[in-house]
Amino acid sequence: SIFTILVLTLLVLLTLATFLWNLLVLATILRVKAFHRVPHNLVASTAVSDVLVAALVMPLSLVKELSAERRWRLGRELCLVWVCFDVLCCTASIWNVTAIALDRYWSITRHLEYTLLTRRRISNVMIALTWVLSAAISLAPLLGWGETYSPEQERCQVSQEPSYTIISTGGAFYLPLCVVLFVYWKIYKAAKFRMWGRRTKVVVPLPKAAQVREASHEPQMVFTARHAAITFQTDGETWREQKEKKAALMVGILIGVFVLCWIPFFITELISPLCSCNIPPIWKSIFLWLGYSNSFFNPLIYTAFNKNYNNAFKNLFVKQR
Repeated sequence: SIFTILVLTLLVLLTLATFLWNLLVLATILRVKAFHRVPHNLVASTAVSDVLVAALVMPLSLVKELSAERRWRLGRELCLVWVCFDVLCCTASIWNVTAIALDRYWSITRHLEYTLLTRRRISNVMIALTWVLSAAISLAPLLGWGETYSPEQERCQVSQEPSYTIISTGGAFYLPLCVVLFVYWKIYKAAKFRMWGRRTKVVVPLPKAAQVREASHEPQMVFTARHAAITFQTDGETWREQKEKKAALMVGILIGVFVLCWIPFFITELISPLCSCNIPPIWKSIFLWLGYSNSFFNPLIYTAFNKNYNNAFKNLFVKQR
């Protein structure tokens, strides 16, 4: 039908756009030396996971969508590879978003202690933990924790073993969800506190004349101030406050899109094996591709709030005279 053709065309365009946009971000980070530092290493890690989603996961998901009744006809080995990369890349993408939110939170609330060296070390640790945790969750079914392929029903899906479902969904989504919500709540509180803290500071006039004498063997100099009042008033926002406000807005949008894209899929993924609910395949596909779309929105969000990326993108295609 025409509707089916339109939907498939949209999914193909989404796959290509996700791949090309994240690849552009990676090329920009590798090409521009100024981006070879934090927080761009976190952005690069996110782009790597999202590129892999677009290159290895979404095309095979599209092939599955094209088959009759969404059956898997590509064999057991390819099924295991697809499911493994699906869980690995999507989990890594989710945890990379969490790492970016944590990095912005610490840079806003602890900017004095969170030096460049400390930031680099912590970001590298977060990237390593992200990929190790994602690999552990994705490889567990290959070691015998549940079954992903059913040759009789020609079905290929993430292991539906209840114990694995609880552990995998908790580690891949619900734990990072709690982290990012807590982080944004703390960022909101810090921003609100600073907004209320922006008040006029006044030095109250002294009741009597204040005299400052410089004692020395030379003739004394006396400075007298009568009825003095000094007022400090900050007009507008400082550069740092504007930067923190922009970072808080970026984190809020990043978290909001992340939650909207993934929460329908992971709710059904958790409920379905535990209650033996029969969710229509069409809804499973919609929720799955909605989650995949998060890999498309990620680079759009964190580059839209950074003018350096826009300038770097132009330099990739336009020769400077």
